[in-house]
Amino acid sequence: MLNDVRRGRGLLVWAVVGSAVLTGLVWLLGQRLHGITLLPDQGASWYYWKLPDPTFWSRASAWVGYAAHQLVSWGLIYYAQTRVRRYTTGLHRMNVVALLANGAFIGLHALQTQVFYDGLAQDVSIFSSQGSVVLLLVVVLLMENKRRGLVLTWSAPISAQVVAFARRYHGYLFSWAAIYTFWYHPMESSSGHLIGFFYMFLLLVQSSLMFTTSHTNRWWTMTLELLVAVHGTLVAVMNSGPDGIWPMFFFGFVAIFVLTQMHGVGLSATTRWWIGGTFVVAALAVYSWRGLDRLDEVVRIPLIEYLLVGVLAVLIWAGVRLAALIRS
Repeated sequence: MLNDVRRGRGLLVWAVVGSAVLTGLVWLLGQRLHGITLLPDQGASWYYWKLPDPTFWSRASAWVGYAAHQLVSWGLIYYAQTRVRRYTTGLHRMNVVALLANGAFIGLHALQTQVFYDGLAQDVSIFSSQGSVVLLLVVVLLMENKRRGLVLTWSAPISAQVVAFARRYHGYLFSWAAIYTFWYHPMESSSGHLIGFFYMFLLLVQSSLMFTTSHTNRWWTMTLELLVAVHGTLVAVMNSGPDGIWPMFFFGFVAIFVLTQMHGVGLSATTRWWIGGTFVVAALAVYSWRGLDRLDEVVRIPLIEYLLVGVLAVLIWAGVRLAALIRS
């Protein structure tokens, strides 16, 4: 048993190291892109890193690469669910294939960026990329509702059918969220891109580890959820400076950690009280300087995510019921 635990942790250590190395390579290759001419920034809904005059090939190279990556990933998920179907501490042959496939498509996107530059951002809204990651986080909240609760260990009355559906098909959705976001961006070397690509590499590794105990390691999955707070905060600081909206992202996502995520990893009640108290003190300190009239920023992200959990649960329930009616 101890060897199995060590083996699982070893896989996750290599996942972090490998993702860091790949991020370093993105930075290195990005030095060749400094001569690309881009249009001036036009606001929050504008994605800056796209060609002023896209061509058929700059568009097609991104979309074909994305589609191939997506279909291969979905095919591997289907194979795992129909042929593997058992968890192991090590890697199945299918996991090795998935890791190699993701590595190959990462290399393909790097080459595509160097030759054609553009990602999917040329043709779709920046909010679609952000929304895909939010949807991933919301589905995790729904799936883990019974085990750790939704708010302070209170579990929302979500039916077992809904949770079972989400658990069975979440891999397809999570794969789409990660791969779509990965191909949305050119492999630029700005600080925001590097942080984002490191996070995407971790998510791609996570999808490759399906049907391993590493894939369901509670500390690992909680860390992946919490990293969005790091990413969102740092990008907000880079884009709008220390006086910008970074506290909304930091305290909003950390609030979800305090209300929900930290209750699923076996922390003692005392530890959780200390974490919660530190969060409250830190929020009050920051908003005493920022202005207590803006304290509502802390609850915006949690309210949106918890509301979306309810909406998603209703939609899945309606879909499951409709499918049952059609079959009968």
